[in-house]
Amino acid sequence: MDESAAAALSRHVLAAEGIEDGDLGIAFAAPDEMRALKARHLGIDEPTDVLSFPLDGRDALPQELPRQLGDVVLCPQVVGRTGERRSSTVSSI
Repeated sequence: MDESAAAALSRHVLAAEGIEDGDLGIAFAAPDEMRALKARHLGIDEPTDVLSFPLDGRDALPQELPRQLGDVVLCPQVVGRTGERRSSTVSSI
């Protein structure tokens, strides 16, 4: 996994959403770790491509501090499978 590319993509997406300054944690997990996280936090026993844990307590922070956006956990193996399924669905339309 190219961590610098993931960070650059995250900055690009956040900028497109109008968020220029903020702290975001990005973690990568294996399918079994992702399954355990999803089971623990959502009660669903299956792997997934991404989980987000938003934090953003902007109202509680002084305006000069960066936003605390939270954490995103990605499972590259499931992201790849999900992308392949979506790609084949789009090409069949």
